Amino acid sequence: MRKEFGSNPWFYPLPVLIIGTYDENGKPDAMNAAWGGLYDTNLVELCLSAGHKTTKNILQKRAFTVSFADAENVAACDYVGIVSGNNTPDKMEKSGLTAEKSAVVDAPLFTQLPLTLECKYVHSTEEGNIIGEIVNISADERILGADGKIDMTKFRPISYEPVHNGYHVLGERVGTAFSDGMKLK
Repeated sequence: MRKEFGSNPWFYPLPVLIIGTYDENGKPDAMNAAWGGLYDTNLVELCLSAGHKTTKNILQKRAFTVSFADAENVAACDYVGIVSGNNTPDKMEKSGLTAEKSAVVDAPLFTQLPLTLECKYVHSTEEGNIIGEIVNISADERILGADGKIDMTKFRPISYEPVHNGYHVLGERVGTAFSDGMKLK
């Protein structure tokens, strides 16, 4: 038996994306955005409303970063989604996130968040969604495995669970993509 819930924005898993930008004065800002993801092989799409300071910053600077929230930084990542840079001038100081300038785009990297996509603004869709080109991916060595690649057990990214407003850690490996299904061929 299945229970019907009607139309809701329930999508699993929803990555917790921290969007980093600079304002017109070069002050860093961060925003928690659950609605976003890959748009193509080298593009991301962010569903942001026009009223966000982050949206204004992206359109002005033509650049942004997308960091993935992790279990270690839940409180800071949640905080930057609760308050707005439009009316909380000390948002970044209160969050505890530390910004450093990306060498690739005019946007901040947050030292506490170990995996970041550095993006150039491409365009906005008819719906107002932001499309950005991934021009670099930077990862802190603390989340790399012996093979020099990202190790999910060290990274521990979180996902937003919309029904109960929960954050959950991702990381348990349950299979191998493009391989496990081959036995059913």
